[in-house]
Amino acid sequence: MLQREIQVDEKLPFGPGFLLSLQHLFAMFGSTVLVPNIFGVDPGMILLMNGIGTLLYILLCKGKIPAYLGSSFAFLAPVSLVLQDNPGANYGKALGAFIITGVIFCFVALIVKFAGTRWIDIVFPPAVMGAIIATIGLELVPVAARMSGFLPPVDPKEAAGWSMDPTIITISMVTLGVTVFGSVLFRGFPKIIHILIGIVTGYALSFAMGIVDTEKISGASFLSAPLVSTPEWDLAAIFTIIPVAIVVIVEHIGHLLVTSNIVGKDLSKDPGLHRSLLGNGISTILSGFVGSTPNTTYGENIGVMALTKVYSVRVIAGAAVIAILLSFSGTFSAVIANIPQPVMGGVSMLLFGVIAASGLRIFVEQKVDFSKASNMILATLVLVVGISGITLKFGNVELKGMALATIVGVLLAILFKLFDILGISNEKPEDQPITEKTPD
Repeated sequence: MLQREIQVDEKLPFGPGFLLSLQHLFAMFGSTVLVPNIFGVDPGMILLMNGIGTLLYILLCKGKIPAYLGSSFAFLAPVSLVLQDNPGANYGKALGAFIITGVIFCFVALIVKFAGTRWIDIVFPPAVMGAIIATIGLELVPVAARMSGFLPPVDPKEAAGWSMDPTIITISMVTLGVTVFGSVLFRGFPKIIHILIGIVTGYALSFAMGIVDTEKISGASFLSAPLVSTPEWDLAAIFTIIPVAIVVIVEHIGHLLVTSNIVGKDLSKDPGLHRSLLGNGISTILSGFVGSTPNTTYGENIGVMALTKVYSVRVIAGAAVIAILLSFSGTFSAVIANIPQPVMGGVSMLLFGVIAASGLRIFVEQKVDFSKASNMILATLVLVVGISGITLKFGNVELKGMALATIVGVLLAILFKLFDILGISNEKPEDQPITEKTPD
């Protein structure tokens, strides 16, 4: 059962479909509720609007893009700056900036609508895109390793006196082991939900080892309405936060191209990058009006699709519906919100690694010729800039990791293309664009 790829438009029976949706929900939940916890806002509202935003995104994309919208980490630094004096009072100012960010997304979508997408093949040749996708995964792997207990916290104060905790290591490695070996040894439907099985196993082990916060679960109300916050309009906050829109747009394009490669369809052309950006933008605008966080497509869910080969949009929509229902239940939200970090760390090590491997897959499938100096340089510099930790700061905005690597790769790709046009390059024409998937 389900031993083949499940395509984007396929419908599954309710039982298997529900479990697959639950698997997506578990994969993204830890990250998407971490952002509101940092900001000190109601996770229930974030769950509600992420679910609604995902359904709206699917509708605007004509049901052709399997993507889940979750809370964006790119806004952590500037929003924390806005909140630092008075978090409770200033969050409304951040919401106003979130709305403007969504408007920027919609404006860029309008530009793409009229400019088309041919430029993608020029600015994202296979050598660049393969390296960018690999960078997306490699940049996130240390985060998973830290959650798994192998690396100290980023904060120097928290890192002081840190040492590996055998309990955390055990839980994360058992979770990872069940997930990895399940993908190879399980048969039938369990093979498809091996990620969910790994998370449940890790959760049960965590409970047995006494690291699950049962008080938060037992103390939560079974039914509870998400708390609504209203936006305010503050120019200082807006100009502090909206530059991050550039980073998130770059991230969005990268994720769409990763998804295109996984499902084997050029989603930037059908239904179109403009629809994808518009869906993300409108979702972010609506979130800002009620107190939620800006949205972005989630790498965790891309990793789940790559591992399970289940690309059904209905499965993603099911996860969104479950998220909406959970947003009104404090008990169920608490159960998932309290998945221990080592559990999510163990699973994420695999999910993020799969994204990195998808970048290498592009090199193979598109037959990137690394004997060409331009291809070698493009891939090398994107990887070096992306995972070296190089950071450029412009006021309150930081460019680093995948965002900075993408900008470097795009500028170099345009420059090398210009050399070709001017006839000053001694290399053969560019490789075939990434959108042409090589048959298996």
